[in-house]
Amino acid sequence: MKRTLEDKDSMSRKLISFDWAMKRLLRSKANFNVLEGFLSELLKDDITIEEVLESESNQETSMDKFNRVDLKVKNSAKEVIIIEIQYDSELDYFQRILYASSKAITEHMHKGKGYQNVIKVISINILYFNLGEGDDYIYRGTTRFQGLHEQDELRLTSGQKKLFSKIEPHDIFPEYYLIRVNKFNDIAKDTLDQWIYFFKNEEIKEGFNAKGLKQAKEALDVMKLSELERLAYEKYLDDKSYKASMYQSTYVTGHLKGKKEGREEGRHEEKIEMAILMKKEDESVKKIMKYTQLTREEIEGL
Repeated sequence: MKRTLEDKDSMSRKLISFDWAMKRLLRSKANFNVLEGFLSELLKDDITIEEVLESESNQETSMDKFNRVDLKVKNSAKEVIIIEIQYDSELDYFQRILYASSKAITEHMHKGKGYQNVIKVISINILYFNLGEGDDYIYRGTTRFQGLHEQDELRLTSGQKKLFSKIEPHDIFPEYYLIRVNKFNDIAKDTLDQWIYFFKNEEIKEGFNAKGLKQAKEALDVMKLSELERLAYEKYLDDKSYKASMYQSTYVTGHLKGKKEGREEGRHEEKIEMAILMKKEDESVKKIMKYTQLTREEIEGL
């Protein structure tokens, strides 16, 4: 039986999930303050969003990948920020974020312009699976150049700083943030943790004071959606639950199939070992075939 939105609310779904909000609500200039709050807490800077940038992944059709939500914005410093939410494990996710940041750079590089105009890209990834091995729940990746002999870090000259409006080389290259939501222990030690608590639990606790959370609580209140928006959100939740269930079923089926194939392979190896022993005892091929169920070709090939 189909669950209603009220049923889902009763199971601690206090606010609209951030992935759906990014796709439908946070693209509006009126709600930029929600994203600005989160980005300011993560990047430790006052972030102002100028515009939402469209890309081929910013689609709202039934052909969307259910496990991918993409948002591309440009801030007042002319940097491009990519925000992705990923639910299902992808072994090549590192390569995917590298490709996305590289593509963003080339998309915004105008022909005939000097390389000093290459944009800075910040890739923020909110992950609901454990990418790689590590104990932390937030990782930051930057590009730095270290001397092989002197172990010093390469710096920009004063002329380069003026030309690029950057302080360090790593300010030029793409920057990556990986937020592994499932690794978070639900203890909010700072304002950034308050945002991650919201990502994990879709709830903003009383007393949370991180930038943007007050606005998020207001903008993402399920009960303030129009009837059409509520129906669309309800359908989105059902689709996501169904697809997650299908993914799980496929995994379990494949796992059981693998175990069955493994057992069959083990029995086949036992038959081969028996055939080898019988051959050493000069038993006839016909007798070996009878006891092992191997073919004549298999036995003669041992």
